[in-house]
Amino acid sequence: MIYLDNAATTMHKPQEVIDAVVAAMSSMGNAGRGANEASLSASRIIYDTREKLCRLFHGTSPKQVVFTANSTESLNIAVKGLLKPGDHVITTMLEHNSVLRPLYEMEKKGVLLTIVKSNEMGTLKIEDIEKEIRPETKMIICTNGSNLTGNYIDPKPIGELAHRHGALFVLDASQTAGVFPIDVQDMQIDVLCFTGHKGLLGPQGTGGMYVKEGLQIRPLKSGGSGIQTYSKTHPVEMPTALEAGTLNGHGIAGLHAALSYLERTGIDTIRASEQELMKRFYLGVKEIPGVKVYGDFSSMNRCAVVTLNIGDYDSSEVSDELLTEYGISTRPGGHCAPLMHEALGTVEQGAVRFSFSHYNTDEEIETAIRAIRELAED
Repeated sequence: MIYLDNAATTMHKPQEVIDAVVAAMSSMGNAGRGANEASLSASRIIYDTREKLCRLFHGTSPKQVVFTANSTESLNIAVKGLLKPGDHVITTMLEHNSVLRPLYEMEKKGVLLTIVKSNEMGTLKIEDIEKEIRPETKMIICTNGSNLTGNYIDPKPIGELAHRHGALFVLDASQTAGVFPIDVQDMQIDVLCFTGHKGLLGPQGTGGMYVKEGLQIRPLKSGGSGIQTYSKTHPVEMPTALEAGTLNGHGIAGLHAALSYLERTGIDTIRASEQELMKRFYLGVKEIPGVKVYGDFSSMNRCAVVTLNIGDYDSSEVSDELLTEYGISTRPGGHCAPLMHEALGTVEQGAVRFSFSHYNTDEEIETAIRAIRELAED
């Protein structure tokens, strides 16, 4: 199988990630729940992973790194833990449902919601965000990279804009963490939400958030913490404040190994490789008669995603043909990005997304180009 669905999850992981999970499954205890070596070793690996993530994102303290199950949980914590009735929040048409659905829930509870439109290329203007800011604007929340078009959104101007107007900036880095450089201080990011199973090359069921020091977020859940057992309320100290219950220590051990791989390989090297594969595929398909490619390719500094349609064919039919006839895995349909499909005009047809990993090869890209060419000729 030629796996080109890396924007959903990176299936091919470094071998050390697999080895780390296997080793943890046979040796790891419950972090913070005992003084035995199994528990202490779990605590050490979890803390060291916090340090690695803090270093990757240029944070100020590892205690501000919170572990969650994925970006969806992180975004729910940020949205529901910071907004209250009467607050105004700004987001964009580029967003995934992991941003949109929590915002719609909060809108029903009295939060004022503005969604900034994009053009048919899936791009935004910072001026369109700024003109929507009001005195009661509490938050700007947006993606760092579209999971549908691959368009990259520079966070720094948005962070500066938010802080200039006294608002918080929450960034969804699901498609960029581990691939693009992220500096929470320089980019003025108050809350960074990320998942472990995509660009960070870790296991599914891992993710987290970086919370700026001094920012208090109402926890989404409460319960066991390993500390302050006799208190009726959940601890307020970070990161325990947002981490009720046993962490996914086995997954975090895998994420720790993945971060070591990223440090050793270099995210710039990985990004360059993926963007080169994306460029090769894009140039190979964009002029094929009947093929329409979506997104802004004026710059190749973008997520390694190429989304297309062939004529009027349903995207699921095309994706099925790619799998059954060529052994190529892609993602058709709506991609959990309904408003972006509205902007592109692909609500009914959906679209076929190709997303690349540095583990893909030139030969696989040539096979994918040939497949699109042959399908378009049928």
